[in-house]
Amino acid sequence: MAEAAALKRTPLHAVHRSLGAKMVDFGGWDMPVQYSGLLDEHHVVRRAAGLFDVSHMGEIEIRGREAARLTDAVTTNAVAKLKIGQAHYSGLLYEHGGFVDDILVHKVADDHFFLCVNASNQEKDFEHIRAANHYDAQVEFASDRYAQLAIQGPKALAILQKLTPVDLGAIRYYWFTDGTVSGTPARIARTGYTGEDGFEIYVAPAEAARLWNEILEAGREFGIKPCGLGARNTLRLEATMALYGHEIHASISPLEANLGWIVKIDKGEFTGRAALQKQKASGLRRKLVGFEMRGRGIGRDGYEVRIDGVPSGWVTSGSPAPSLNKNIGLCYLPIEQAHTGRAIEVMVRNQPVEALTVETPFYKRVNPS
Repeated sequence: MAEAAALKRTPLHAVHRSLGAKMVDFGGWDMPVQYSGLLDEHHVVRRAAGLFDVSHMGEIEIRGREAARLTDAVTTNAVAKLKIGQAHYSGLLYEHGGFVDDILVHKVADDHFFLCVNASNQEKDFEHIRAANHYDAQVEFASDRYAQLAIQGPKALAILQKLTPVDLGAIRYYWFTDGTVSGTPARIARTGYTGEDGFEIYVAPAEAARLWNEILEAGREFGIKPCGLGARNTLRLEATMALYGHEIHASISPLEANLGWIVKIDKGEFTGRAALQKQKASGLRRKLVGFEMRGRGIGRDGYEVRIDGVPSGWVTSGSPAPSLNKNIGLCYLPIEQAHTGRAIEVMVRNQPVEALTVETPFYKRVNPS
């Protein structure tokens, strides 16, 4: 009981409990894993809309005359190319090229950047950035000032539009605007972690419960449902979106993780750049690939992968894919074997089960914005 009491809670904790959500310890947070059931929640996001509490995520703000220089120095993507109101996916790296975290960078103003970071890494990320701050900039740990809701699915825009005067249709994918939702100030970003269209909304924690209930009420006619971490994981895996601690961590570089597109080597110096240049010059030894199970079984996280009977890699994420009626996963393989159509074996309960490497993403929505 003492351990449960020590878990962190989002501002929506009481709401989840009242809805009968099944709660789990997620990186030290007491979070809903499911409400009506993982399959039901997964399908409602693909077909209508789902509402997620992602208030456990962290926020860091960088302000000042050299805020852009600091942000550029600690991240892999090209901050200078961001326009005001635009966001991009990026990486915080150690000097050796492995991930501190994967993050979203939002350009609020020329002298103001808003970072969304992973829940379990937020304090570490803040210290990492602060240690690199040799610039005329201020770094603020801002997680306590924000709750975050994500509304995802093809009906997300129609539902949220009922609650805001902001023209949501004018917000392009990976852009954001500051406005109001249900009368409260909100940062509305057209981003998400499901492979569907949708929005992530940042509001004051005190407004989170009211907003949650009003979004569910506004979406009732469209079939919206609250969704937990279980569906969030199967949705992101189908869309082949990396999860920290699985596809990426301190021992994995962006190049190995198929995230070379978020690395702008030519932009100039940034933490980890020299290591990535060296890795690129010497050639990768391993690479992340997708696979489908061909035999009976699910390739779970950490399972050994064999090629021709020889241990060759490991599964980073694996689960059923409800949208595809297949069991899928991601794994690291030696670079010479990391190509589509390679027969592999996943060790499931010490038994080799046939699988095949395939193209990713496993799922793509029909009409991306």
